[in-house]
Amino acid sequence: MTNLKIKLVPCGIVILGALALSACNTTNDVTEKRAMVPADKFDLSKWKITIPTDINNDGKVDEISVKDIQSYQHPDYFFLDDEGNMVFAVPNKAFTTPNSSNTRSELHQLLGKEGVAPYDYSNNFALKAHTKTNEFAQVGGNLQATLKVNHVAKRAKYPEKPPAFSVVVGQIHAGKSKALVAEGEGYGWGNEPLKIYYKKLPGNEYGSVFWNYERNLEKENPNRQDISYVVWGKPWISGDEPGEQGIALNEAFSYEVNVYENTMYLTFSNERHGETKFEINLADNIDANGKVDELDHPHGYTGDLHFFKAGAYNQCSTKDAPGIWYANCAGTGDWETDKANGDYAQVTFTRLVTGLARTPEK
Repeated sequence: MTNLKIKLVPCGIVILGALALSACNTTNDVTEKRAMVPADKFDLSKWKITIPTDINNDGKVDEISVKDIQSYQHPDYFFLDDEGNMVFAVPNKAFTTPNSSNTRSELHQLLGKEGVAPYDYSNNFALKAHTKTNEFAQVGGNLQATLKVNHVAKRAKYPEKPPAFSVVVGQIHAGKSKALVAEGEGYGWGNEPLKIYYKKLPGNEYGSVFWNYERNLEKENPNRQDISYVVWGKPWISGDEPGEQGIALNEAFSYEVNVYENTMYLTFSNERHGETKFEINLADNIDANGKVDELDHPHGYTGDLHFFKAGAYNQCSTKDAPGIWYANCAGTGDWETDKANGDYAQVTFTRLVTGLARTPEK
């Protein structure tokens, strides 16, 4: 984990991570001065962040701890805009986490105390059906966000692959656990019961918003696939123009993810489209349409730990390989070049709030 500290160098330049801020004055006195950072405007007391850099040159993607994020920003990938909104940006090609070929500037929820391992039960939430709920920070949880997708990647060698030109702006992630996998109950794979997507094809005026549920199966199982549900626009696999049924770049929309007991309640809202709602029990294999999915784990995600994620998780992978996830999107690894070429994703959040599960309205 990267521990970013502030230090003063001659002429009062404040070094904050990769950000240099001038603190010179006419009397040559050294004065520490810190620019406004996202944590000044948003409650990030339960979040760390992964950014697509390797500032300390250890060969690993950088993670900024809950403690350090309180005074942290990155001038390219994580910062406040002129209106005080929280911006996440990420190129197609950059440092990634070990288990993904997709780059991210993304928050990861941590509910426990500083220093506790990220996948300790006390740092995460459980479903009510879990047999050890007393060991978790809480049962269920609530995540609310309002955002605008400013940009998605424009170039892909395999544009027909579903993840091309898309970004994930919110998630529920289950934890990886070798111990749980060894027990053979079908948990600990680190799958995702929720990924909220925005996708816009090059040349289209509007994009689509949809959410995916991943069957809770081992990685090698061919049935471990994403089941997609349209919110506004076209399905995940469609190449058609959504028209006004979709969402334009820089058009605000909101989502609420409310995991109450065992059920995930989703509410999406937009000024033009109003509200769209879904619900799915995460402790069985009945899908969001009320039909039994016999290919899914019969007890869903019952035995897993869970945490929220939010930000910009770029789905336009530069990897060239078989499988739907590898669209071989363009990218050089140089931020200025890739930004100029449109080979990046950017999302701006105007609101981000998380807390305890909320009793659903009848």
